[in-house]
Amino acid sequence: MAGSSRKIKDLDSLLAALRIDREAGKTVVQCHGCFDIVHPGHIRYLEFAKRQGDVLVVSLTADSAFTKNDGRPCIPDALRAENLAALECVDYVVIDPHPTAKEILSQIKPDAYVKGREYEQRADPRFLEEKQVVESYGGKTIYSSGEVVFSSTALKLAHGDSIDIADQKLELYCKRYQINRRTAEQALRQALGLKVLVVGDLVVDRYVFCDASDVASEAPVISLAQLDQQEYLGGSAIIAQHIKSLGGEPFLISSIGRDLASYMVLEELDRQEIEHFMIHNRSRPVSKTRYLVEEQKIVKVDDHLVQPTDTQLEKRILDQVAQRADEFQAVIFCDFGYGLLTAGLIEKLTAMLRDRVGWISADVSGTRGKLMAFRNVDLLTPTEREIRAAMHDFEQGLSPLAHMLLTRTDSRNLFVTLGRKGLVIFDGANRTRDGRPNPDARLRSEHIPTLAASILDRLGCGDALLATSTMVLAAGGTLEMAGYLGSLAAAIELGRLGNVPVSYEMMMHALDAQAELRYLRQPPARAAGA
Repeated sequence: MAGSSRKIKDLDSLLAALRIDREAGKTVVQCHGCFDIVHPGHIRYLEFAKRQGDVLVVSLTADSAFTKNDGRPCIPDALRAENLAALECVDYVVIDPHPTAKEILSQIKPDAYVKGREYEQRADPRFLEEKQVVESYGGKTIYSSGEVVFSSTALKLAHGDSIDIADQKLELYCKRYQINRRTAEQALRQALGLKVLVVGDLVVDRYVFCDASDVASEAPVISLAQLDQQEYLGGSAIIAQHIKSLGGEPFLISSIGRDLASYMVLEELDRQEIEHFMIHNRSRPVSKTRYLVEEQKIVKVDDHLVQPTDTQLEKRILDQVAQRADEFQAVIFCDFGYGLLTAGLIEKLTAMLRDRVGWISADVSGTRGKLMAFRNVDLLTPTEREIRAAMHDFEQGLSPLAHMLLTRTDSRNLFVTLGRKGLVIFDGANRTRDGRPNPDARLRSEHIPTLAASILDRLGCGDALLATSTMVLAAGGTLEMAGYLGSLAAAIELGRLGNVPVSYEMMMHALDAQAELRYLRQPPARAAGA
């Protein structure tokens, strides 16, 4: 960080440096904000801003300028400045002692001032004053598109590597929320014996292992020789397996057929002692077959039929849930888009369970799931792509989009998975005021970098996150602890081939290996008389 620290300037030094840049014909772009926790949404915003000119200046609000007594900022301004200076797209960082950017904009006079797309329609008087300052000397205000980039290219950092930065962020996150080896184990122990209702589409994941030693003679296509085959229970069934392996007691409701494959599913559930209630409205279970060569997936073939649940079967499911609703401490809905969870069934189940169960989580898989149908739930865990597809919005930044999703669904918390970039937690506790929607509220967000040391197979990592975090939250754990332990379960899943449940023992072993949890470890006790 020594090299990047040269980017941090006081105002006089910054103005002198900018005079030299302007004499060289360079245009200046400015961003302003708190930047308490720099997560991927901020990175996109800053990279967008950098593309609007030659020199990017980031001014950040000083600790002394915060007037709200809400525990913010979590990170001192000196460290926030270092985090920003470590980004290659940022040229200069300056700490501003004023509560808004009005004064510093009048001194820097950037050619362009970049704000998030959400400010374009927001009549925030503070921003309107800033905008007026910029326009007074002929500058322009540009609104960041917030457009999603699904590239896995690592963030380029100046004079340092991204792994070191991620490690520092993880350690800071764990310190801030008292997450250590002891408290993490305690959170998992509290979830032992938890009874969880799981309702959703069941999938059979099939892996066909092949040898690809030739090209077919009749056409320029790869020729595969099948060597072995392995089947795994996926969809709602793997979520139930995660819960069972973590020490919980799942009750699974799903749909299958009456064919041999369906009965094999039932045998496997019985073998694992997972209680279930199945409706038989399919000719066969949904299956997804992946062909692999030396652990590399070559092609995926889906065999699925969308079979909506009719009103008679809905009644059977509702009757079953009504009889047992008081047994459960948590409910997980998982909609893979194959018909079990109709919008009507989701509404009826939620109404029945909301006042009888302490925690309700929901997730979708892909764009077929009905994310917007899950209303008044405690936790949603979609990917960013799934949120944007459900809301038909590919322009706004992630934070305002999260606020809109929670508002429209009247839900409380959101975990947004970002693939290699980790997880963003949105806490909707301040989304309402006096029991009414608060349009001016800002969601509290936290970014957890990925905990995966390596990635072997992405299948099932979202299911591991959903199951683990729900159990922790339903047992009384914090949102931050649930996000961390859910991310750890996802990392374990990423390191294994196939859809295999994460066990309590695996979590304990993984906790022992996490460097960020060692900061509060006590030295071993001395023997008596030593």
